[in-house]
Amino acid sequence: MSAAIQAAIEPVRTDWLAQVDNTADEIGAHAAEHDAHESFVSDTFQKLKAEGFFKALVPEEFGGGGAGVADICQVVRRLGAQCGSTALAFSMHSHLVATAAWRWRHQNAPTDGLLKRVAAENLVLVSSGGSDWLRSEGTATPCEGGFRINARKVFSSGCPAGDLLMTSAVHDDPEAGPTVLHFAVPFTAPGVTVLDTWHVMGMRGTGSHDVLLRDVFVPAASIAGRRPQGKWHLLFHTISMIAFPIIYSAYMGVADGARATALEIGRRRGFDTGLPARVGAMENAHAMAGLALDAMVRMAGGAMPGPETTSRVMTARTLAGRGAIETVERAMEVVGGASFYRDLGLERAFRDVQGARFHPLRADEQALFTGRVALGLDVDG
Repeated sequence: MSAAIQAAIEPVRTDWLAQVDNTADEIGAHAAEHDAHESFVSDTFQKLKAEGFFKALVPEEFGGGGAGVADICQVVRRLGAQCGSTALAFSMHSHLVATAAWRWRHQNAPTDGLLKRVAAENLVLVSSGGSDWLRSEGTATPCEGGFRINARKVFSSGCPAGDLLMTSAVHDDPEAGPTVLHFAVPFTAPGVTVLDTWHVMGMRGTGSHDVLLRDVFVPAASIAGRRPQGKWHLLFHTISMIAFPIIYSAYMGVADGARATALEIGRRRGFDTGLPARVGAMENAHAMAGLALDAMVRMAGGAMPGPETTSRVMTARTLAGRGAIETVERAMEVVGGASFYRDLGLERAFRDVQGARFHPLRADEQALFTGRVALGLDVDG
């Protein structure tokens, strides 16, 4: 078969990194303004949506872009170098879609309906999982036809542009005990209110406000999953494997941007006997973060979820976060006192990258989990 005929019958694959390169500088131009005014990155979200990024991870057979996790990690990383808030908020939508696609492909999970909706309606999904994690927050009270949900969901990144809140609440099941129910709630549903709470140190443009759910009705048929409260479940091993390479690509991108700024200034600087060593220390930190992130991306592409994979992913998450934070700190040392000036962008990068500390599993929790796995102990013990 000739190359021309083969090209004619095979679908054209989108080069997502090249596509984001065409718009990254424009997105970066608005980053400082959003940071200064604590305003949601609505303009960048609109641009990414118009270019198909929000449905990029949906399989092609469902009308999506067919992108892989590795593709989107590159996109998020490139965005992070320009605007950490855009990268992080976009990563929260992306990991939900990527997890749904992986579960459909590998576990025959009934997530095809959600994936088709994301593609057809160009939906923005919002996660409350980082704040809920294994225990979840809020109550699910049985009522005729379903449940009434009362909860306050914090750190709901991207909610000013959100269509569906992917969340959970706890049902006190008389037989099974406290049971976490997973479901989606439209932001237009009665009882859903976005509270103006996101006034913070860094990642100010993510719009990670609290979402209040007051007597929100969720039909029984809309309950997508049930699990024991506070226990590790296959769903969370899957989320850990897929979500964290995408999320930490945002922080790696912030580190990339800080490093690039420091190198540009360092190369222009006159002779300084201490400069090469300071740059070398920055490079070491950047390499640690990059190697850890690469390991996470490989696991998302080829591992299977379970305690051992979660342990490796979470170890890499700790190292990637630590390396990204140190890279920005070292970049400031390379630049010196000029790094205090906001116009340079390093001050914002320093504040934004601190968020890498706070996603689950935090470093102390990760060390405990990894230690239990290494010792052959029950991770729920």
